[in-house]
Amino acid sequence: MTANPKQVLREVFGYDAFRGPQAAIVEHVCAGGSALVLMPTGGGKSLCYQIPALCRPGTAVVVSPLIALMQDQVGALRQAGVRAAALHSAESSDAAAATWRELQAGQLDLLYVSPERLLGGDLIERLAALPLALFAIDEAHCVSQWGHDFRPEYLQLAVLAERFAAVPRIALTATADPRTRAEIVARLSLDKAATFIASFDRPNIRYLLRDKSEPKRQLLEFLATQRGHSGIVYARSRKRVEDIAAALKDAGHDALPYHAGLSAQRRSAALERFRLGSGVIVVATIAFGMGIDKPDVRFVAHVDLPKSLEAYYQETGRAGRDGLPAIAWMVHGSGDVPPLRRFIDDSDAEPAQKRIEHGRLEALIGFAEASSCRRRILLSYLGEADGSDCGNCDVCLEPNQGVDVTEPARKALSAVYRTGGRFGAAHLVDVLLGGETARIRSLGHDQLGVHGIGKELDRGQWRSLFRQLTARGYLLAAADGHGGLQFGDDALVRPLLRGESRLEIRLPAAAKDRRAAAAVGGGGGGATVAATTDNADPGLLAALKAWRLEQARQQGLPPYVVFHDRTLIAIAECRPTALEDLAGLTGIGRAKLASYGEAVLAVVGSQTAPA
Repeated sequence: MTANPKQVLREVFGYDAFRGPQAAIVEHVCAGGSALVLMPTGGGKSLCYQIPALCRPGTAVVVSPLIALMQDQVGALRQAGVRAAALHSAESSDAAAATWRELQAGQLDLLYVSPERLLGGDLIERLAALPLALFAIDEAHCVSQWGHDFRPEYLQLAVLAERFAAVPRIALTATADPRTRAEIVARLSLDKAATFIASFDRPNIRYLLRDKSEPKRQLLEFLATQRGHSGIVYARSRKRVEDIAAALKDAGHDALPYHAGLSAQRRSAALERFRLGSGVIVVATIAFGMGIDKPDVRFVAHVDLPKSLEAYYQETGRAGRDGLPAIAWMVHGSGDVPPLRRFIDDSDAEPAQKRIEHGRLEALIGFAEASSCRRRILLSYLGEADGSDCGNCDVCLEPNQGVDVTEPARKALSAVYRTGGRFGAAHLVDVLLGGETARIRSLGHDQLGVHGIGKELDRGQWRSLFRQLTARGYLLAAADGHGGLQFGDDALVRPLLRGESRLEIRLPAAAKDRRAAAAVGGGGGGATVAATTDNADPGLLAALKAWRLEQARQQGLPPYVVFHDRTLIAIAECRPTALEDLAGLTGIGRAKLASYGEAVLAVVGSQTAPA
């Protein structure tokens, strides 16, 4: 092969020019440099290591997490005349033996392997005896232990820096916020590598978010506009995946379920139908999607919130890889949030990591609730500033009149300032609502002028306001990772505090109004629960449920006989401090107040919302 990158680009891959930072990356790696490459899906990441592989002497080893991705890329390379092969569990013993012979004879330009295959057995030892062009680590975000595509074997890839110090390494991913980038650098020993960041903008993707009411009906209405198109529908649970896939089939869609509970054979068959067919819709949990090269996915739909804004960007990025128009559609509601918070709280992660993940979740919620351009918020989260609205999201295309929140926003900023910029939204909301918790008293925050001045909004509305102030740049998370909020852009904060500017955003309705609306609607018990759980302190709710379970066990009763979930949610929302406060809540009559009132207040008093 020729050693001229531009000639390889033209003659092997058929492109006349590099895109974005491709040329600089290729030049750097061809010269023997290591690199971290962040480039959106469809941005041409593969060429950044495939061309150097053809320009440098020896074989390039590509670490890839999925067999399907390896098969796609090896097949495409072979079609282009490149000597490529893969070693993975789906290869027959004869095929693997042939690959070994080609590798040892210097007849392979690229060898694709899974991290498990690379690190298991004697493969590394055998590679050490061969001339190697480079190591490419694809889907490098898999090293993030809190990423939903985490692969523990990726953590061991740091050994490449030790064993092959003279061989350049290039780590590539389409999804990494600044914190994940730092994690990749640390875990893969890339501290001396150059970093190349392409624009994360996917202008061909239209972001459409809707308030969740009847998600199955809403999805079917959306899909009626996508007949004949391939797409992915993400849902949180396996049961939900099965139910939605069945509903889509009943509506005449070529739909398949995909989740970890299915047999490997069924999952493989679904993936093959999706990869090879057209108009196929896969309804999946997050177990589906990473590394899919299918270019004509016209939509990605979410019927539940993903785990983070980073996950949302990655999942929606599977649409429109070919650069043609695509849609990222999502319904979201307050009922989506508590399960995600519980997932974090119930994890085995260290407290510092839990604070980070709660911050990521808050960023996602802020994005979903925002009244400003979705794309600007998404790009800002990924570290890319863009001062213009995109004109291709629901906020830009369907502008709604916001609420003037200038005065509440000034109160929020004042609370941040008066408490020293060290506390998270939960504590600040408690202060603004006049909370009398032990923590507030011990810190002396009940003596501040901002204590109790925020009664015009309820807890859920205040939390939404803090999220949107953060999403818009008025506030930012403290760099120490402890969850505190500090002033953001001075050019935004000062004019607002001085009364020289106004702020309009969309706020959720007050909890009491949502409960009333659900009651008027009839049969809205589930809607009431979904509408109110976002206001509930997740830690307190978990403690109340644990207390209820113990009470039920002692009396030999089902837990709901002690208190319904709705009652516990109401308690966790309002955090009562006296029996008369409990007496006014749904599900607490005189007898239950007498039997459980003091014990419930003790549970409430023992819990404080996380800062």
